[in-house]
Amino acid sequence: MTDVDQRLEQTIMGLLEQRAATSSICPSDAARAAYKGDDDGWRDLMEPARRAAWRLVAAGEVEVTRSGKPVEESEARGPIRIRRARR
Repeated sequence: MTDVDQRLEQTIMGLLEQRAATSSICPSDAARAAYKGDDDGWRDLMEPARRAAWRLVAAGEVEVTRSGKPVEESEARGPIRIRRARR
């Protein structure tokens, strides 16, 4: 796992911790927060942010949703959201 991968996972969890338990974030929120520049280079982190979310799903930490319903990686098309796993 690269430093960027770790930073994105930590950023996703950190953003979720700052929000209500029922709130979700967009992968772009994590990409923007993890990016260390002030231009639109965060866009290059979008796919790595989505992959980080799926690793966190596999670890049982988060759920990825579409239209408010959990989805599997193979079903995730278009806009997705990330929220804390319901335990």
